[in-house]
Amino acid sequence: MVFDIPKYVELVMDRLEEKGYKAYIVGGSVRDLLLGNIPKDFDITTDAHPQAIEYIFSDFKTIDIGKKFGTIIVSQREGDVEITTFRKEGSYKDGRRPEWVVFSSNIEEDLSRRDFTINAMAYNRKEGLIDLYNGREDLNMGIIRTVGDPEDRFKEDYLRILRAIRFSTQLHFTIEESTFKAGKKYAPNVSKVSMERISHEFFKILLCPTPSYGINLLKDMGLLDIILPELVPAIGFDQKNPHHEMDVYNHTLCVIDNTLPIIQVRLAALFHDIGKPHTLTIDEEGIGHFYGHDKLGADIAKGVLDRFKCSNDLRDKVYTLVKEHMNHHAHFKEKGLKRLIRRVGEDEIFNLIALQKADIICSNKEATIDHIIEREKKIKDILENQEPYDLGHLDIDGNDLIELGFKEGPIIGNILEYLLEQVLERPELNDKETLKRLAIDYRKKD
Repeated sequence: MVFDIPKYVELVMDRLEEKGYKAYIVGGSVRDLLLGNIPKDFDITTDAHPQAIEYIFSDFKTIDIGKKFGTIIVSQREGDVEITTFRKEGSYKDGRRPEWVVFSSNIEEDLSRRDFTINAMAYNRKEGLIDLYNGREDLNMGIIRTVGDPEDRFKEDYLRILRAIRFSTQLHFTIEESTFKAGKKYAPNVSKVSMERISHEFFKILLCPTPSYGINLLKDMGLLDIILPELVPAIGFDQKNPHHEMDVYNHTLCVIDNTLPIIQVRLAALFHDIGKPHTLTIDEEGIGHFYGHDKLGADIAKGVLDRFKCSNDLRDKVYTLVKEHMNHHAHFKEKGLKRLIRRVGEDEIFNLIALQKADIICSNKEATIDHIIEREKKIKDILENQEPYDLGHLDIDGNDLIELGFKEGPIIGNILEYLLEQVLERPELNDKETLKRLAIDYRKKD
């Protein structure tokens, strides 16, 4: 077996071998090559210690990202290569870190500490594929299986339970029975893992081609109660509405699967109806309604993303998308569309449109998105024609108003908002002298 390895990676391996060390590509890069995919990055493992690695590559930029654990990055124009010294580990006491880590002299000990068989393979040109745990067979069978006893592997690091689900979702593989049972048994211990590590894996699941596959695995393993208890009330929740054929949970999964893998969109899809179980009212005809579920869902999303330690930027984007997702029922004129663009932002407006399309498609077989497609076209026209929709687009600013004799303070903002309202209706008014006259007229009226 011969793999097509990029030259910049071969250079690293050749240098190590020329100095008398062993070098293998390992882990995900081997897995991806066997699957016929191009690895996003290449990891190399070697018996060279970190100091030796730095010396061998002293003419390259090297980055120490974990020297005491044996990891050095060699940076090249074509890409970075992460090099890690063979190591073996002691027992784990806190469900995350080993009691001790020592460097090893053989690849077998290094592979034995890895999580899943499909990630425990190594390769170089001299020895070919090293597959001590039948990872290639599991790849061919579409199975996620731990290296060795699954309970031992999960007790070493409970995050591996989420990683099993993530790999299963990414590859659309089945989790082997004993591995699944051990994951379910130790699922409650995932709460001991830092929220940053949990959300990192969870977001990777959300960005998979079919995230519903992973979310159902989370549910079946009992992890939704730990990671996202806010979603649990949606499971089996009957919407009692003829416009919705699915319960809230399955509708949510459908929407997520039908959006592009953009994290704020996938998260907005996850949260867009999360407020429904808390807002159900039934009218005289027995039809269910969910007034205010968009605002409540946005608030819930904000709280969850704070818990996930997300950036304010991501949290705010998701909040806005969830809060605005129901406006597809509104009949906006051009002025209303400009206000919508202003509220959502030019960068996110088409993400909102994509979310709304998926929401409608997943409601019922008779639903149509024609009105959303028409809205999308009008928004594109507004942006392509560079029609003003925000204060920054006005051909006048606060300094101009002060020069006209207006005093600093709230009046400046009020006048600019007034001028924007006029320009939203009639873009041709966006001329400095015209706006000055309108400002003076506003003062007279006031």
